Amino acid sequence: MTGWHWVLLFGAILLAWGLLYAMALPGELRAAGQVYGADFLASLCTVTPDAAGFLRITLMWALMSAAMMAPTALPAFATYDDLSHTGETRFGALVGGYLAVWLGFSVFAAALQMGLYRAGLVSAFGDSRSGLLSAALLALAGLYQFSEMKEACLAKCRAPLTFFMQHWEEGPWRNGLRLGAVCLGCCWALMLLAFVGGVMNIAFMGLATVIMVIEKLPDLGRWLTRPLGFALLAGAGAMALGAVT
Repeated sequence: MTGWHWVLLFGAILLAWGLLYAMALPGELRAAGQVYGADFLASLCTVTPDAAGFLRITLMWALMSAAMMAPTALPAFATYDDLSHTGETRFGALVGGYLAVWLGFSVFAAALQMGLYRAGLVSAFGDSRSGLLSAALLALAGLYQFSEMKEACLAKCRAPLTFFMQHWEEGPWRNGLRLGAVCLGCCWALMLLAFVGGVMNIAFMGLATVIMVIEKLPDLGRWLTRPLGFALLAGAGAMALGAVT
């Protein structure tokens, strides 16, 4: 794992996390200019749906997706890099295709957040205001942990060499799209739990990233998927019980 393409990739991941941290800072710090002084960056960090609008909410979700999902695909990126024996151009096309899929998810998630916000189901910062909504999202994610679709997608993510060998002739961009689609199939339900843990909650983002990284590892991941499903379903039951009592 050497080369400028890796430096750029890790730099982009760190930058995405840095921007998310800046966005999550309390409003009084932003207003006082104690952290960043540029008007553009201050406006970028206005991420409540009423003030930011759809495009900035989409940008926020795109940053979340890049920060959280790129680390989960690092083993696959490394496998492709070892197979290609070429420079940054092919690698960049692969990563670009992968992130394009998550950009599409970001558009969907931003639209969902705007809809939930206007319905009064989430706060201005994306936190669920409804115990039943939280229970439904937890139950959805928990049940999906046991689905054949989840298992099929995880199998491909855990064996990137086999995955790339099957589709090598399609080229880096389409391989990136395929990899992104497979990773989306693994993680979309867990990503939607941001509405439970808090869309701008850095602690939730970090924990979810660690869980998704581990789940895609061929050895450790197999011991996590089903127990995580049971835990999510238990959380859904507790949340639903609290909502109706």
